[in-house]
Order: sequence, then C-alpha cells, then structure tokens
Amino acid sequence: MHAKWLKERQAISLSQFILLLTLSRHRFALDWPGQNAPLSVIRTRLAELTHLPSNAFKIIHAGAVMKDDSAPLSTYSLTPHSTVVVVGQDNPLPPPPSSSTTSSSNEQLTVAQIQSELASVRKLAPDVHAFLAALNPPAESPPTTQDHARLGELLLQHLLRLDAIDPNRDWSMARAERKAAVRETQELLDSLDAAWAAYSTSNPPQ
Repeated sequence: MHAKWLKERQAISLSQFILLLTLSRHRFALDWPGQNAPLSVIRTRLAELTHLPSNAFKIIHAGAVMKDDSAPLSTYSLTPHSTVVVVGQDNPLPPPPSSSTTSSSNEQLTVAQIQSELASVRKLAPDVHAFLAALNPPAESPPTTQDHARLGELLLQHLLRLDAIDPNRDWSMARAERKAAVRETQELLDSLDAAWAAYSTSNPPQ
C-alpha cells in the first residue's frame, strides 16, 4: 500500500480521485469508487491512511463540509479529478471556566496534549535524519520507497492530530505551542520529501 501511495503522489493518474491534505500541503490519491458510492467509502479509506477514527476529520468540497456519509458522491458533485480538502475535526471545547484558575488548568492540559504529540514526532526525527544521511551520498543499501512512505505517513498522522487541537483563542501559550509543533513537524516532512524527490530524480527506477 505504501509504495502505491508514494507512486501516486509523484505521478497522479488522471483516472484517480485526488484528495489534498491542506495541513501538510501534500496530495495523495484514492481510486475513484464511482459516483454512486457513498461518502463513507472515502471516509473509511482516509481513516485507514491516517490511523485515526473516522469522525476525527472533516471532508470539504467547494467550500462545503460533506456531512452525510450515506449520500452518494454524485450528491456532492464529485467526479474523477475532483479535489477535496481534509482537515482535523475540532476538539470539543471545555465548558466555560468558572475561574481564571480553571481556565489556566484547561490550557495546561491542552499544552500537555500538544507536547505529547510533539514528543512522538521527535522520536521519529532520528529515523528521518538517518534516512537523509543514507541518501547523500547514497549508501550501499539506500532507503526504499516503502521507507519514505512509512515515515511520510507517520508525520502526516501527527500533523492531522495537531490540526485537530483547537486551543481557546485566549490561550496564547497553547496556541504558540501548537504553532511551533506544527512548524517543527512540517519541516521534518518537507526535508524528507525534498531529499527523496532529489534522490528519485537522480536515481530513477531501472
């Protein structure tokens, strides 16, 4: 699955249905299931790719959120070559705080959630750096398409989870933490994809 996904990201077939993950600025393709297929087919496939619950993200087309998973794709005017946007589902906000102490406590919980996600990203950093080092100059056994796809998918999953964290607008600390975590994760993903693209161009499959 990973190899196929990577290949489709690099050269998307005109017979495929394209989805765009806005938070990561990356495209990946799904086979077009037919206009009579329900939206749930797309949602299930996205859940499989991201390893997230199917209700953890919103699917948007032409600025409208597609909510009815039982409705056929034709209801939403989707056709092959359509582009839809996938964004994290906002987390329910905590109840209004009864005091500044409660508000601060809720913000700290959100900060802890962000930091936990970032810690998981940082555990991937050594693998990403080893991947980059093995490409330049190429090692005797350079990383494979599957290696790149695995790391790319894991980083995309973390970006989607970070995107789903929606701190209260008054929580400046939590918002700053989230922004920094997204930036750090995005930089890792960008360096991974840029290095792999350069390597693939210089070393095309035989």
